[in-house]
Amino acid sequence: MLLALTAAIAIVVQDGTPLRSAPRPRATELTTLWQGELVEVRDERAGYLRVYDYRRERGGFLKSEAVRAIALGEAEAPALLAVLRFLRDSPGSEPLGISYGAAYLKAVSPKELTAEPFDAIGRMAERLADAASGSGAKRPRAAAYLDVVQEFGIQMRTFERDGHMQTCYDGEMFRRVLSMPGADAEQRARAALALTRPDCIDPGLSVVLRASLDEQRARLLDQIDERAAGAILRARLHARRAAVWSSLTYAQARRGQPAGTAARRAVGELVALHPEDLGEERRAEYLDALLRVGAIRWAAVDTAPSVAPLLLSTGPGAPGETCLTLAEMARPAAPLVRRCTYGIVWTASATTVARGRALVLAVQPLESWRELWVFHVGATGWTVSVVSPGAEDPQEGYVEFAGFAPRTERLLIAREVKERGQFRRRFEELRLQDLVPLKQASSPELLADFGLWADAAWRRDTLALH
Repeated sequence: MLLALTAAIAIVVQDGTPLRSAPRPRATELTTLWQGELVEVRDERAGYLRVYDYRRERGGFLKSEAVRAIALGEAEAPALLAVLRFLRDSPGSEPLGISYGAAYLKAVSPKELTAEPFDAIGRMAERLADAASGSGAKRPRAAAYLDVVQEFGIQMRTFERDGHMQTCYDGEMFRRVLSMPGADAEQRARAALALTRPDCIDPGLSVVLRASLDEQRARLLDQIDERAAGAILRARLHARRAAVWSSLTYAQARRGQPAGTAARRAVGELVALHPEDLGEERRAEYLDALLRVGAIRWAAVDTAPSVAPLLLSTGPGAPGETCLTLAEMARPAAPLVRRCTYGIVWTASATTVARGRALVLAVQPLESWRELWVFHVGATGWTVSVVSPGAEDPQEGYVEFAGFAPRTERLLIAREVKERGQFRRRFEELRLQDLVPLKQASSPELLADFGLWADAAWRRDTLALH
């Protein structure tokens, strides 16, 4: 809850303002104040204000131009709201904006209160948390800003993610927006997006808690009618829903539950998304959804294709394992090769190639990571090779079978992966015998074998060509 403001107060408007022991420029500096901090004004002397800082429990003198005195009567509410609206869209002024937001909430009459100030304060708090999660020169100032806004009840959560500390706003103002009947479509959409951010999920959550959280995220997003929102917010909602339903698909499949409905919902949300509406700044949200949906898309396929003349069977291994056994249909009791995995085996993806001398299969060991397993005849007989989406510090992605060129004995694959923070899409030709890459391109049209031998089902269903 935002701190109740008292009378005779002023807001610090300049960063790095020294609180001095006397009303002189060379007097001892007692501490440094930052924009947005509140002080109680006691009197004025020679261009300085004698103030008391309740947060530090210390008095001192500030230059008059470094602060703005504010009144908190209902008559002043429109002026405070005007300043709040300006600061809401001014990056770098978040503590000052939140301070004015708190003043407005104190001044406005209950019958005039709308969702707008809660939306504005929430957006600034979220922006401040993002700055605190960054690196470089912004970090020290952001840390000081976090201390300032805590005075107004703005709470942050911090945890480690991918080797750095992630700071996230706890979302209280956005929850207030959603609870207000008068909130408009854009305010509700922004609130839902802020409360369902994937990068603000603690990676230390247990599997059970994470699944429960994803279900809550899905329900919250489904409460939002995006039709009245702008194009950017509509696109962001579709992208977020696609990612959340992909997570639910993975969780259901891990528990051995039917996941087809969740997978089809994820694919449907992605198809409804127009990437061009997001612009370059939000493109990462689309790519994240694309990779996550691409990883689980086989869950939307109901029936497995025929893999004759090979027979692929699954069975239990160690606790949590699925073991795969490959044999010839003519001799099912004589296995050719066996391999176990803790990942999800998408049996609907199994496809025989090279006239029964190889079989390809999608296996998903992680929520947003799907591999291609190739059962093939090597120099010493049948073996299983794993083709990964990427190798250079990969974060999420998938690789899939795209066809087979019989004349050149080449396996055609498509990869989409996020590596070192960059999205990469590649189409490749691998030598079937040892899976050595022979050719690759950014588009399948640049590879002759893709034009002749790309699998028709892959062309129809893949997301790599969207």
